[in-house]
Amino acid sequence: MVRQKVYTFLFIIIYSLTIYSQGWFWQNPLPTGNQLRLVKFVNSTTGWTVGYLGSILNTTDGGTNWNSQESGTTAWLYSVHFTDNNTGWAVGEAGTILNSSNGGTNWNPQTSGTSQWLTSVHFTDNNTGWVVGQAGTILKTSNGGTNWDPQTSGTSQWLSSVHFIDDYTGWTVGAAGTILITTDGGINWNSQVSGTTEGFYSVHFRNSNLGWVVGMGGTILNTTDGGINWNSQSSGTTDKFYSVHFTDNNIGWAVGFAGITLKTSDGGINWNPQIIGTLLHLYSVHFQDNNTGWVVGEKGKILKTTNGGTSWNSYNSGIEVGGLLSIHFADSNTGWVVGWYGKIWKTTDGGINWNLQMTGTVEWLEAVYFIDTNTGWAVGDGSTILSTTDGGTNWNSQTIGNRRVLYSVHFIDNYTGWVVGEGGRILKTTNGGTNWDFLSSETLENLYSVHFTDNNTGWAFGSTIL
Repeated sequence: MVRQKVYTFLFIIIYSLTIYSQGWFWQNPLPTGNQLRLVKFVNSTTGWTVGYLGSILNTTDGGTNWNSQESGTTAWLYSVHFTDNNTGWAVGEAGTILNSSNGGTNWNPQTSGTSQWLTSVHFTDNNTGWVVGQAGTILKTSNGGTNWDPQTSGTSQWLSSVHFIDDYTGWTVGAAGTILITTDGGINWNSQVSGTTEGFYSVHFRNSNLGWVVGMGGTILNTTDGGINWNSQSSGTTDKFYSVHFTDNNIGWAVGFAGITLKTSDGGINWNPQIIGTLLHLYSVHFQDNNTGWVVGEKGKILKTTNGGTSWNSYNSGIEVGGLLSIHFADSNTGWVVGWYGKIWKTTDGGINWNLQMTGTVEWLEAVYFIDTNTGWAVGDGSTILSTTDGGTNWNSQTIGNRRVLYSVHFIDNYTGWVVGEGGRILKTTNGGTNWDFLSSETLENLYSVHFTDNNTGWAFGSTIL
């Protein structure tokens, strides 16, 4: 509960800065560290992926390099679909629909007529497409998105994925085992019996008869009669699947929670795990043929295979990070970031490049502070205090006793400093951290920040102010 309160506070600050401040730009990891929700390719070289805070990335070399495109929005984007190299749509938060007619060089908003969150988009040609989302929302366009018209879904469940095989026949799936089918372009949507109340995240059909649905609880369903009957396939896991894709009637992949990746070569009779090299959540999979495919997911992760998933290469183009919890610069060029699992990164060029430093701990680091470009401290979980006198080339542990979370550190010179943390803890050193003395705070409330102007005057902040 303590950690949740602190991280929610940090998220609000970061999110607000991202949306409302001018002159802020993403530094690392490149091209983005935002979650990527869906990937779509139109051929073996040209594809797009979209994600949180308006992220849109494009590749024209099969995913070796990804370039950020200006979406003109900070809305979370959940789905993208292109019909050719030029014409595409992206949808997301609060009714957001974007359209491009030049491969994403320019993205222009379209009027959806709804404020519901939109989670999936599918087009059968440059004019005819559908969008689905929150509260059973289904929209259709017959003119490329100039007009979007609502369709009656007959459900209030959240719809997560939509797939059409032609202008008339399509399926959408969503929460509580919902599967809907239309055979008249969406004039009528009819419910199909899934046999489960698990939520679905993705649907994929090869033709009017053969399709798959994946979702929560390790659920994989298959139909061979257009959804009249849905049959469970064994995934061997209870983890969530977020995406499914088949390249023919037999060969397909499903990806999801904590990097889980399964492949089948017999239409799903057997699903076999693949080693993909990450524990990050994977939200979308797309294959161009039986060998070449891509997966995208949490923290900007992009993976590619050219051998059907036997091996995967990462194209994140930057550092793979967990949470980043504190940043401090000693001057305009030299700074440090600390975060989960004892990670510390340093920059000497104002943040253009970040290099990982070895700390010798896996405890989460909550705060970092430097007096100059050489001398600094980092504090965190398990009463962790680290110090360096060479800019972080070497980090040395300082021991203070029983395990508590330390949230903030501040020094006024190379010798005198304070640390505050869980349960009203306040520590002081007068010899650079060789020894730490416990001070009485007269509170058991957590203290999240400390700052001193001189040896006598300072403040500690938390659920109380001292």
